[in-house]
Amino acid sequence: MDIGRFIQEMERVAPPCLAEEFDTGRIGLIVEGRTEIGTVAAALDATPAVVDRAIALRADMLVVHHTPLWQPVSAVRGGTMHLLRRILGAELNLYVMHTNFDRAPGGVNDTLASILGLTNTAPLSLGVVGDCRLSLEEIRGLLPPGGLRIFGEIDTLHRLAVVGGSGFDPAIIGEAAVLGADAFLSAELKHSVGRAAPIPCIEATHYALEAPAMEALAARMSWHFIPDPPYVVLL
Repeated sequence: MDIGRFIQEMERVAPPCLAEEFDTGRIGLIVEGRTEIGTVAAALDATPAVVDRAIALRADMLVVHHTPLWQPVSAVRGGTMHLLRRILGAELNLYVMHTNFDRAPGGVNDTLASILGLTNTAPLSLGVVGDCRLSLEEIRGLLPPGGLRIFGEIDTLHRLAVVGGSGFDPAIIGEAAVLGADAFLSAELKHSVGRAAPIPCIEATHYALEAPAMEALAARMSWHFIPDPPYVVLL
Protein backbone atom coordinates (compact mmCIF):
# COMPACT_ATOMS: atom_id res chain seq x y z
CA MET A 1 0.00 0.00 0.00
CA ASP A 2 1.35 3.43 -0.84
CA ILE A 3 1.61 6.08 1.87
CA GLY A 4 -1.25 8.15 0.46
CA ARG A 5 -3.73 5.27 0.68
CA PHE A 6 -2.53 4.44 4.18
CA ILE A 7 -3.14 8.01 5.36
CA GLN A 8 -6.62 7.95 3.82
CA GLU A 9 -7.41 4.79 5.76
CA MET A 10 -6.14 6.28 9.02
CA GLU A 11 -8.23 9.41 8.47
CA ARG A 12 -11.26 7.18 7.97
CA VAL A 13 -10.54 5.39 11.28
CA ALA A 14 -9.94 8.63 13.19
CA PRO A 15 -10.99 11.73 11.22
CA PRO A 16 -8.66 14.68 11.95
CA CYS A 17 -11.72 16.94 12.37
CA LEU A 18 -12.44 15.14 15.68
CA ALA A 19 -9.19 16.38 17.22
CA GLU A 20 -8.94 19.14 19.80
CA GLU A 21 -7.60 22.47 18.56
CA PHE A 22 -4.39 22.07 20.56
CA ASP A 23 -3.57 19.00 18.42
CA THR A 24 -3.30 21.07 15.23
CA GLY A 25 -0.09 20.06 13.47
CA ARG A 26 0.52 17.24 15.95
CA ILE A 27 -1.53 14.45 14.36
CA GLY A 28 -1.18 12.66 11.05
CA LEU A 29 2.14 11.84 9.40
CA ILE A 30 4.71 13.36 11.75
CA VAL A 31 7.86 11.77 10.31
CA GLU A 32 7.96 10.70 6.67
CA GLY A 33 9.85 7.59 5.61
CA ARG A 34 9.54 5.12 2.74
CA THR A 35 6.59 5.47 0.40
CA GLU A 36 5.43 1.83 0.31
CA ILE A 37 3.78 0.49 3.46
CA GLY A 38 3.84 -3.24 4.13
CA THR A 39 4.53 -4.01 7.79
CA VAL A 40 2.85 -1.74 10.38
CA ALA A 41 3.47 -1.57 14.12
CA ALA A 42 1.42 0.27 16.74
CA ALA A 43 2.15 1.45 20.28
CA LEU A 44 1.02 4.10 22.72
CA ASP A 45 4.26 6.12 22.58
CA ALA A 46 7.22 6.34 20.24
CA THR A 47 9.75 5.61 22.97
CA PRO A 48 13.29 4.50 22.05
CA ALA A 49 12.38 0.93 23.02
CA VAL A 50 9.28 0.99 20.83
CA VAL A 51 11.17 2.45 17.86
CA ASP A 52 13.91 -0.16 18.20
CA ARG A 53 11.29 -2.93 18.30
CA ALA A 54 9.51 -1.51 15.24
CA ILE A 55 12.81 -1.43 13.35
CA ALA A 56 13.54 -5.02 14.43
CA LEU A 57 10.14 -6.00 13.00
CA ARG A 58 11.14 -4.26 9.76
CA ALA A 59 8.08 -2.07 10.03
CA ASP A 60 7.49 0.57 7.38
CA MET A 61 5.04 2.48 9.60
CA LEU A 62 4.74 3.06 13.33
CA VAL A 63 1.33 4.32 14.50
CA VAL A 64 1.23 5.88 17.98
CA HIS A 65 -1.20 7.83 20.12
CA HIS A 66 1.20 10.46 21.48
CA THR A 67 3.52 12.47 19.29
CA PRO A 68 7.16 12.57 20.45
CA LEU A 69 7.41 16.10 18.98
CA TRP A 70 5.01 18.11 21.13
CA GLN A 71 6.87 21.42 21.31
CA PRO A 72 8.14 23.19 18.17
CA VAL A 73 11.64 21.90 17.43
CA SER A 74 14.22 24.68 17.13
CA ALA A 75 17.23 22.44 17.78
CA VAL A 76 17.76 18.71 17.23
CA ARG A 77 19.89 17.38 20.06
CA GLY A 78 19.76 15.13 23.11
CA GLY A 79 16.91 12.66 23.33
CA THR A 80 15.11 14.16 20.33
CA MET A 81 18.24 13.76 18.20
CA HIS A 82 18.75 10.13 19.21
CA LEU A 83 15.10 9.24 18.57
CA LEU A 84 14.87 11.01 15.20
CA ARG A 85 18.20 9.57 14.08
CA ARG A 86 16.85 6.04 14.64
CA ILE A 87 13.51 6.80 12.92
CA LEU A 88 14.99 8.63 9.94
CA GLY A 89 17.89 6.21 9.57
CA ALA A 90 15.45 3.33 9.21
CA GLU A 91 13.19 5.30 6.83
CA LEU A 92 10.37 4.56 9.27
CA ASN A 93 7.12 6.50 8.91
CA LEU A 94 5.58 7.80 12.13
CA TYR A 95 1.84 8.46 12.24
CA VAL A 96 0.06 10.00 15.24
CA MET A 97 -3.64 9.80 16.13
CA HIS A 98 -4.29 11.58 19.42
CA THR A 99 -7.53 13.31 20.51
CA ASN A 100 -9.14 12.41 17.19
CA PHE A 101 -8.72 8.73 18.17
CA ASP A 102 -10.02 9.45 21.68
CA ARG A 103 -13.35 10.49 20.16
CA ALA A 104 -13.48 8.19 17.13
CA PRO A 105 -15.87 5.22 17.02
CA GLY A 106 -13.92 2.25 18.33
CA GLY A 107 -11.27 4.62 19.69
CA VAL A 108 -9.84 5.13 23.16
CA ASN A 109 -13.02 5.84 25.09
CA ASP A 110 -15.17 3.32 23.23
CA THR A 111 -12.54 0.66 23.91
CA LEU A 112 -12.53 1.51 27.62
CA ALA A 113 -16.31 1.33 27.75
CA SER A 114 -16.22 -2.06 26.04
CA ILE A 115 -13.53 -3.48 28.34
CA LEU A 116 -15.49 -2.37 31.40
CA GLY A 117 -18.79 -3.59 30.00
CA LEU A 118 -20.55 -0.23 30.23
CA THR A 119 -24.15 -0.22 29.00
CA ASN A 120 -26.79 2.44 28.43
CA THR A 121 -23.97 4.79 27.49
CA ALA A 122 -24.05 8.51 26.80
CA PRO A 123 -21.24 10.68 25.39
CA LEU A 124 -19.25 13.19 27.39
CA SER A 125 -17.32 16.09 25.87
CA LEU A 126 -14.18 13.89 25.88
CA GLY A 127 -15.40 10.51 27.10
CA VAL A 128 -18.39 8.32 27.87
CA VAL A 129 -20.60 7.48 30.84
CA GLY A 130 -22.52 4.23 31.24
CA ASP A 131 -24.06 1.74 33.63
CA CYS A 132 -21.42 -0.36 35.38
CA ARG A 133 -21.77 -3.64 37.28
CA LEU A 134 -18.12 -3.99 38.28
CA SER A 135 -16.40 -3.63 41.63
CA LEU A 136 -13.24 -1.55 41.95
CA GLU A 137 -11.22 -4.77 42.21
CA GLU A 138 -12.73 -6.01 38.95
CA ILE A 139 -11.97 -2.72 37.20
CA ARG A 140 -8.36 -2.93 38.35
CA GLY A 141 -8.11 -6.49 37.05
CA LEU A 142 -9.45 -5.61 33.60
CA LEU A 143 -6.95 -2.79 33.00
CA PRO A 144 -3.21 -3.17 32.38
CA PRO A 145 -1.14 -3.29 35.61
CA GLY A 146 -0.60 0.00 37.41
CA GLY A 147 -3.17 0.07 40.19
CA LEU A 148 -5.90 2.54 41.07
CA ARG A 149 -6.11 5.49 43.45
CA ILE A 150 -9.50 6.47 44.83
CA PHE A 151 -10.40 10.02 45.85
CA GLY A 152 -13.66 9.88 47.80
CA GLU A 153 -15.78 7.03 49.11
CA ILE A 154 -17.33 4.48 46.76
CA ASP A 155 -19.71 1.89 48.18
CA THR A 156 -21.31 0.52 45.03
CA LEU A 157 -20.87 1.57 41.43
CA HIS A 158 -23.99 1.90 39.32
CA ARG A 159 -22.86 4.38 36.67
CA LEU A 160 -19.27 5.18 35.70
CA ALA A 161 -17.72 7.94 33.59
CA VAL A 162 -14.49 7.16 31.74
CA VAL A 163 -12.09 9.48 29.93
CA GLY A 164 -8.88 8.08 28.50
CA GLY A 165 -5.70 9.99 29.27
CA SER A 166 -5.62 13.17 31.38
CA GLY A 167 -9.35 13.75 31.65
CA PHE A 168 -9.85 15.13 35.14
CA ASP A 169 -11.30 18.43 33.99
CA PRO A 170 -13.73 19.97 36.52
CA ALA A 171 -16.25 20.81 33.79
CA ILE A 172 -16.25 17.27 32.42
CA ILE A 173 -16.52 15.78 35.92
CA GLY A 174 -19.53 18.04 36.51
CA GLU A 175 -21.01 16.95 33.19
CA ALA A 176 -20.62 13.30 34.23
CA ALA A 177 -22.32 13.96 37.57
CA VAL A 178 -25.30 15.52 35.78
CA LEU A 179 -25.55 12.35 33.67
CA GLY A 180 -25.81 10.28 36.84
CA ALA A 181 -22.24 9.02 37.21
CA ASP A 182 -21.30 7.67 40.65
CA ALA A 183 -17.57 7.98 39.90
CA PHE A 184 -15.14 9.29 37.30
CA LEU A 185 -12.23 7.22 35.92
CA SER A 186 -9.28 8.91 34.22
CA ALA A 187 -5.56 9.59 34.72
CA GLU A 188 -3.24 12.24 36.20
CA LEU A 189 -5.51 13.69 38.86
CA LYS A 190 -4.47 16.93 40.56
CA HIS A 191 -5.03 17.09 44.31
CA SER A 192 -7.13 20.25 44.09
CA VAL A 193 -9.41 18.76 41.43
CA GLY A 194 -9.91 15.54 43.38
CA ARG A 195 -10.81 17.39 46.57
CA ALA A 196 -13.36 19.63 44.81
CA ALA A 197 -14.97 16.98 42.59
CA PRO A 198 -18.72 16.41 43.10
CA ILE A 199 -18.28 12.63 42.67
CA PRO A 200 -15.46 10.24 43.64
CA CYS A 201 -12.51 10.09 41.26
CA ILE A 202 -10.72 6.88 40.26
CA GLU A 203 -7.21 7.47 39.00
CA ALA A 204 -5.47 4.90 36.79
CA THR A 205 -2.24 5.31 34.83
CA HIS A 206 -2.25 7.06 31.48
CA TYR A 207 -0.90 3.87 29.89
CA ALA A 208 -3.59 1.64 31.41
CA LEU A 209 -6.40 3.73 29.96
CA GLU A 210 -5.04 4.32 26.45
CA ALA A 211 -2.83 1.38 25.48
CA PRO A 212 -5.80 -1.04 25.23
CA ALA A 213 -7.25 0.99 22.33
CA MET A 214 -3.97 0.91 20.42
CA GLU A 215 -3.74 -2.83 21.01
CA ALA A 216 -7.33 -3.30 19.82
CA LEU A 217 -6.65 -1.19 16.73
CA ALA A 218 -3.57 -3.27 15.93
CA ALA A 219 -5.59 -6.48 16.23
CA ARG A 220 -8.35 -5.06 14.03
CA MET A 221 -5.90 -3.96 11.33
CA SER A 222 -3.61 -7.04 11.56
CA TRP A 223 -0.66 -4.92 12.73
CA HIS A 224 2.03 -5.68 15.31
CA PHE A 225 1.29 -4.20 18.75
CA ILE A 226 4.34 -3.21 20.78
CA PRO A 227 3.64 -3.07 24.55
CA ASP A 228 5.78 -0.61 26.49
CA PRO A 229 4.24 -0.09 29.95
CA PRO A 230 5.91 2.35 32.34
CA TYR A 231 7.84 0.93 35.25
CA VAL A 232 5.50 1.45 38.21
CA VAL A 233 6.21 0.19 41.73
CA LEU A 234 3.25 -0.23 44.11
CA LEU A 235 4.28 -0.31 47.78
